[in-house]
Amino acid sequence: MRYSVNIPNFGDFADPRTVATVARAAEDAGWDGLFVWDHVVHSKEMRRGLPFGDPWMLLTAAALATSRLRLGTLVTPVARRRPEQLARQVATLDAVSGGRVIFGAGLGGPVEDEFGSFGDETDPVVLAEKLDEGLDLLARYWAGERVDHAGTHYVVRDVELLPATVQQPRPPVWVGGFWPNRRPFRRAAQWDGVVPLFASGHGVPPTPDEVRAVAAYVAGHRTSEGPYDVVTGGRTTPEAAADVVGPLAEAGATWWDERGLYASPDLYSSAAVLRRVEAGPPRP
Repeated sequence: MRYSVNIPNFGDFADPRTVATVARAAEDAGWDGLFVWDHVVHSKEMRRGLPFGDPWMLLTAAALATSRLRLGTLVTPVARRRPEQLARQVATLDAVSGGRVIFGAGLGGPVEDEFGSFGDETDPVVLAEKLDEGLDLLARYWAGERVDHAGTHYVVRDVELLPATVQQPRPPVWVGGFWPNRRPFRRAAQWDGVVPLFASGHGVPPTPDEVRAVAAYVAGHRTSEGPYDVVTGGRTTPEAAADVVGPLAEAGATWWDERGLYASPDLYSSAAVLRRVEAGPPRP
């Protein structure tokens, strides 16, 4: 089991210097990763008035402040970005971090706020098509291939984006989705990890039975062998953390992602997050 800290890209964490401070504290306390949200406005009514930071700039600050921590987004809505630009951002972060990037991908949301606010596509079927096509392009760009592609949503003519990522053939790709919707988990099975969300909500730990069901479903749809991550998370206290995480590890989880509660102001409070980070990960 590995352990990560999860922070939004708004509130106190819109400031790259604050994110660098949290990253240093996490590495010093023995955490294994730091993951940042990738939103433009998130929920407009809930987050109105809060500052937002670009996740790749925030993660660059974290990379320069650390030497061991794995870094990435949970999750990036690939359909909201141009694949070639996203490929360069990830490859640059992989270079500056010395090959420590994990790329989290998903559909993104809330769709009406994050996409509709800017006149973008809001049909989830189309967004899913762009996610799948975009992920395939990203993998080819990161490998340093010369790419020709004529797809439903993207066209590429004789392009080679260099340098390739430090990690080859690409950084690990984790795919998020809401359980028990099955399609995101069939997609996740084709990559390197799955980040399930449950009806209980962000910050609430899942049950071992939920984790067991996700792990079994993804395992049943994998087409390749090799390491695979099942990423679960929630909010814990240092005193009770091991009791929460231990049963989830037994159920198949490979990462515990320490997350704040969705509606709590502590979610985007650097002081609250630092208190939990400095207490260390919930090792059994």
